[in-house]
Amino acid sequence: MRFASSIILTMAAVFAAAPAHAQTYDPRYPVCMKLYTSGFGGGEWIDCSYFSLPQCNASASGRSAMCVINPWFVQAQVPPGGAPYGRPYRY
Repeated sequence: MRFASSIILTMAAVFAAAPAHAQTYDPRYPVCMKLYTSGFGGGEWIDCSYFSLPQCNASASGRSAMCVINPWFVQAQVPPGGAPYGRPYRY
């Protein structure tokens, strides 16, 4: 019985320690800035908090960064004529 409970506790610890996968791109903003770092452990991170490329470029100026269009940006699309209260059309 002890052996079984220790296996279960070990498995629970392994699954709890597994890293969670976070979404890299924020779908609320159309433009993201990729920032590159150097030095010990260098790398990159992505900041998706810009509404336009000029806004992002102004923030990236003088830094090791580049602005890109957010591939996961979700723009609300309204059908022609607009559906009242988001209800679908019925023909």
